[in-house]
Amino acid sequence: MPLTTIEAIRSDDVAGLTYCRALEAGQILLFPRAPFELPAGDRAFLLTRRQAGAGYHKNIAYRPQRDRVTGVVKQAADDADRLRHILRDYSRRVAGFAATLLPTYARAWRLDFASFRPQEEAGRSLPPHARNDRLHVDAFPTRPSGGDRILRVFTNINPTADRVWLTGDNFERLAERFALSSGLLPAVQRPSLARRLRRLARSLGLPVTVRSPYDSFMMGFHHFLKGNLEYQQAAQTERLAFPPASTWLVFTDMVSHAVLSGQYALEQTFIVPRESLALPEKAPIAILERIAGAKLA
Repeated sequence: MPLTTIEAIRSDDVAGLTYCRALEAGQILLFPRAPFELPAGDRAFLLTRRQAGAGYHKNIAYRPQRDRVTGVVKQAADDADRLRHILRDYSRRVAGFAATLLPTYARAWRLDFASFRPQEEAGRSLPPHARNDRLHVDAFPTRPSGGDRILRVFTNINPTADRVWLTGDNFERLAERFALSSGLLPAVQRPSLARRLRRLARSLGLPVTVRSPYDSFMMGFHHFLKGNLEYQQAAQTERLAFPPASTWLVFTDMVSHAVLSGQYALEQTFIVPRESLALPEKAPIAILERIAGAKLA
């Protein structure tokens, strides 16, 4: 079972290393009650927020580096300001909690986006590659990691309903099965004119995203898994129900997961450098480089 329940935080380096090893091995760390403050007024306010209808906004996002919120419907200035403050406070509280829990990571991680997910996931209408109810591992199209890890912290703020996930095989098993047979790994190892042109454009100051072979594989693998209906139907899975007010941490580039149901969740992403890992050989990039016999970033 990929779930480890923690009732009380131990905040020393030895405990932190234990938590790091568990996460990197594919465990999900669950706190049945949120281990940081979530004011009732803030939670009540969030339950009234609605997401913008544009297809490119999958969630309401908060960008800590810019102190900016995107993906929400037009609202009064006071409400917009309050939403920004609530998401900023959530981001800061989660960062403080996670730094206490995982001090080794906190010394070098990069604080990425936070998000609020106000839509009910059951029956949600999304394009196949964007659907949350299909098993996948995470990759970000506009924010390539270069081989660093994607650590995410989720909080269910729904007052009455669980958030329900399926989890499947970890990345190592998936890569052993599909990295070569899908054709994705050989494809990203070949010289790419498009990649060279993107690097040139980036060197000229143009705002383009340059992906390493690793990032190109991970993005393609994300789409491959979601689009592989035979895999989706035959995969061995485990159903996990995260209760109201719970918080959980997971490396979503390691644990294949799908969201079956649930409404109103908060999330904060951290990018953890490879150099900070307790088990660097478990990192997806290390697994892929072993299979490929070559560097991918």
